[in-house]
Amino acid sequence: MRFRHPDGTVVHLAYCTNVHPAEDLDGVLRQIRVFGGGVRSALGVERLGLGLWLPAPLARRLATDPSLVDLLREGLDEAGAETVTLNAFPYTGFHAPVVKHAVYGPDWTDRARLDYTVDCARVLARLMPDDAERGSVSTLPLAWREPWTPERLTVARGHLTELSKALEELADAGRPIRVALEPEPGCVVESTRDAARLLADLPPHLGVCLDTCHLAVGFEEPAPALTRLAEAGLPVVKTQASAALEIPDPTGSEARTALTAFAEDRFLHQTRERAHGRLHARDDLPEALSGPRALPGDGPWRTHFHAPLHSPAHPPLTGTTDHLVETLGLLLGPDGALTDHVEVETYTWTVLPEERRPTDERGLIDGIAAELSWARDRLIELGLTAL
Repeated sequence: MRFRHPDGTVVHLAYCTNVHPAEDLDGVLRQIRVFGGGVRSALGVERLGLGLWLPAPLARRLATDPSLVDLLREGLDEAGAETVTLNAFPYTGFHAPVVKHAVYGPDWTDRARLDYTVDCARVLARLMPDDAERGSVSTLPLAWREPWTPERLTVARGHLTELSKALEELADAGRPIRVALEPEPGCVVESTRDAARLLADLPPHLGVCLDTCHLAVGFEEPAPALTRLAEAGLPVVKTQASAALEIPDPTGSEARTALTAFAEDRFLHQTRERAHGRLHARDDLPEALSGPRALPGDGPWRTHFHAPLHSPAHPPLTGTTDHLVETLGLLLGPDGALTDHVEVETYTWTVLPEERRPTDERGLIDGIAAELSWARDRLIELGLTAL
């Protein structure tokens, strides 16, 4: 879906297909046909935005065989969909039984990460609509925080410089693509403060992907966070519209019991508590809930679990959609558009507590459509016009 900001910027709204398990071209084409076409029909829109996830082996095939990219673009056209952004954070195996820390590998110290990202950029340059001003690719924020050394940072920055040169070639050919590093709790670049400190002098065509779930989990207020990025010269290349889970008062057993239902084996659910001017951090939800490193419970908790935007949680839990709306208001407010790619990234539908989990494809299609409808309404409330 496309929207016109009052300043003339065309803003693209999409949902990310990393919610669907597919590791080959046939699987991705089926995703586009069944889910992309189904969501578009449910929304009643002429064209649906899809933020594609392409596993590394498939991205390599597509990058080396333009005819396969043409097949992919034909599949998008037939489903009434378009792609201006790719999610290149997960490398492969994103729906394995256990993902957890594996999602951060290979990191930016490994040439395989550079090669994968360049492949994605080259595929997107051929895939995106001819009238799109530019494309975007999101990626991990350098690495998980351990192990990390100044020497590893030097290697990673060298790879980012090589990436910038590849992106320059695409821009010279009239297909500009920007790559966005996505701050995430527990990573080398966890917050906007880390981004301003470590990424301030990124080479051209690089910037930040602002995931609003991650921003909320770190208890970062939207206005100061965006100011830090602007002062560091870091453009918000892409925004992932997402909501975290929250316990306003974790002292009661009812709230903790409710949160326990979201502790699952596939994904990492970093949890933070803000109390007495400090941020207490745990790398996964089970660790936060019990055991020797359980969070103290002296202040509110927020958990990295991408919850459905239109219905993030049931009492006694809440969600951080108010924080998301505030962030979108600053990014796309009357003073001008600070981002032009907005991607709804709720990849956790299949690991929601059983009573909230879609039971079939129709249920997932309806859930994704409800999220996009919610996001569309928020953009219209900000004064954007649907195109």
